[in-house]
Amino acid sequence: MVRQYSFCVRQTLIFDADDTLWENNVVFERVIDDYLGWLAHPTLDRAALRAILDDIERANAVAHGYGTQVFLRSLHDCFEHLRERPATEAERQEILALADALINLRVELIPGVAETLEELSTRHDLLLLTKGDPEEQQRKLDASGVVHHFGSVHIVREKHDGTYRGLVEEHSLRPDRTWMIGNSPKSDILPARRVGLNAVFIPNTHTWVLEHDELDPHDDGVLHLERFPELLAHF
Repeated sequence: MVRQYSFCVRQTLIFDADDTLWENNVVFERVIDDYLGWLAHPTLDRAALRAILDDIERANAVAHGYGTQVFLRSLHDCFEHLRERPATEAERQEILALADALINLRVELIPGVAETLEELSTRHDLLLLTKGDPEEQQRKLDASGVVHHFGSVHIVREKHDGTYRGLVEEHSLRPDRTWMIGNSPKSDILPARRVGLNAVFIPNTHTWVLEHDELDPHDDGVLHLERFPELLAHF
């Protein structure tokens, strides 16, 4: 059973952004679906094509990080890998057109996020930790309308154990009163737990496949919720 805290005990709540505060990966998935249809490979089905694209995205994430521009690189790399030639200028423009929804992405908060953050900020210390391209992430944060609830904002290249240790040291956090809240087992939950923080897992059906990982169902330091507003019942 997850430890419960009284509202009078002030906690530090660290929030993920993409797919926790607002929908993000669902737009990428729509672009990928259109892209795979556009490829129309003569011998490989969608599942095989997606597996190739996932491998390319995985490699590019390690080499170049995250964000729309890295994703576009992956689409072009996948095309060149499958066609065994560079894309023509016309084909490059077609790929760019497919990704228009990402380039002009509108930030729309997940239902209940604004109200929940408003209330939580009156009794706890809120921080924000997101990974990706700094300029792109900052643009989304500015458009979200909720940045004022956070005492500090951290945009990092990757979320790993060292990221969380650094955050603990920078803010002199007490691990037993600090919670990482997010939708990604790989980036939000597991590394936070490895450095002794508590965590809240709020799954998103559109979470990027590269962010999936197994959570220990017996770990009582992880609170599993279904919806963001449920945080108010625990904090």
